[in-house]
Amino acid sequence: MAARTLLTARWVIGHRDGRHVVHENGMVVIEGRDVLYVGTGFEGDVARRIDYGHAVISPGFIDLDALSDLDTTILGYDNGPAWKKGRVWPESYVASGPYEMYSTDELAFQKRHAFAQLIRNGITTALPIASLFYREWGETVDEFDAAADAARDLGLRVYLGPAYRSGGQVTDGAGNIRAIFDEERGLKGLADAADFAARIDGAAQGRIRAMFAPDRIETCTQKLLQRTASIAADMGVPVRQHCSQSPTELRLVREQHGCAPIAWLDRIGALQPNWLLPHGTQATEAEFDLIAAAGATLVHCPLVSARHGNILRSFSGCRAKGINIGLGTDTYPADMILNMQIGMMTARLAAGGTEIRSEQMFDAATLGGAQALDRPDLGRLACGTKADITVIDLTRCLQTTDPVQSIMTSASGRDVRDVWIDGRQVMADGVIPGMDETADAARAQCQFDGMIRKYPDRTAGHPEITAIFTPSYERAKP
Repeated sequence: MAARTLLTARWVIGHRDGRHVVHENGMVVIEGRDVLYVGTGFEGDVARRIDYGHAVISPGFIDLDALSDLDTTILGYDNGPAWKKGRVWPESYVASGPYEMYSTDELAFQKRHAFAQLIRNGITTALPIASLFYREWGETVDEFDAAADAARDLGLRVYLGPAYRSGGQVTDGAGNIRAIFDEERGLKGLADAADFAARIDGAAQGRIRAMFAPDRIETCTQKLLQRTASIAADMGVPVRQHCSQSPTELRLVREQHGCAPIAWLDRIGALQPNWLLPHGTQATEAEFDLIAAAGATLVHCPLVSARHGNILRSFSGCRAKGINIGLGTDTYPADMILNMQIGMMTARLAAGGTEIRSEQMFDAATLGGAQALDRPDLGRLACGTKADITVIDLTRCLQTTDPVQSIMTSASGRDVRDVWIDGRQVMADGVIPGMDETADAARAQCQFDGMIRKYPDRTAGHPEITAIFTPSYERAKP
């Protein structure tokens, strides 16, 4: 009883009979690492009480594609095409030898800084994702040991695994993009990832689990993916791979294998229930059918897709096929609330109507992620589930008759007030213990500036920075 904490708020999103339910003027009781009670009438003794007032006590969000580096999508937002602006390696850069654009300390800082951003936005379970454009080849075990340390310190629940690949994209000076391969290097990356997975899985009282992260499908060979599928299945851990997200990817996969990306995964036996597939914005109906038949998860990333002019063509259609849909932020800000809002808007635009409802997108951010990870103890608040809780303040929102609809229309990640993970209060009143948000933001900007200075090295033709990144308006002279 000494460990019991009682939380109350105007709204509590609990779980009953397989679905979320709303308790008005509800309460949640935490005992140790788990939820003891959700409802309106707890009468037992507690050691601590917190009343959040006009707020929502929600299950923590699950981010299946969570940004874990300094976001670089801003660099491509108004600067294209990608091959001409340094987001595809030029042949000259490959010939001179790719190099790491960040130091070991910078990589460790990126993970800790990004993990704090996830917590600030109410994300309690995360599968980190980072760009390999800025790496010598793949991610390293050392940086993921540092990531595990950061997650342990901050209290974030994570699934960790360094990204690896058999090849990369390169471009000539005219924008002709092709893939280059070094399969042995990719298999070495998988072996390192497997050793890391065996060592890390279950750390921090189970908050740190393993995952496998083969990079983009057009840069992975059949042997690499089949070995990945086998190892991950034996361990019972998830595999996440980006696919069906760009015309270039579709062209390269068809040139390499004579079919579409998801069809190729299915053909080689890699498409399995533990496979998580971010994006799917270029997938065909036949490929969605394959995802449904395999029991794999579609990871919807509406914010980053919409920024680049893409949308999932049928959120409702995928649901109707029985596809499990989870959400990923995949960009800055790691604002799952904004992500859900953009997801609602683009789904309605694609469907040409309003049959997509708020609770369906909220389910994707919670229950969909839990199903993808085979974790019925996550993504919901009920007796016996993990005490992973996000508290969203509604005092700046419109007047409300329903908490989820208010979140979808007038809240943002900045309204996340408190976060609990595994029964530990990891953020209170917007403050994460041991983190200096202002100082970290300044350090992140300095590190980002250093990366920008190296951009001409890895841009076709090696132009000046001012030719790579054009400003919105002419910079005024003093």
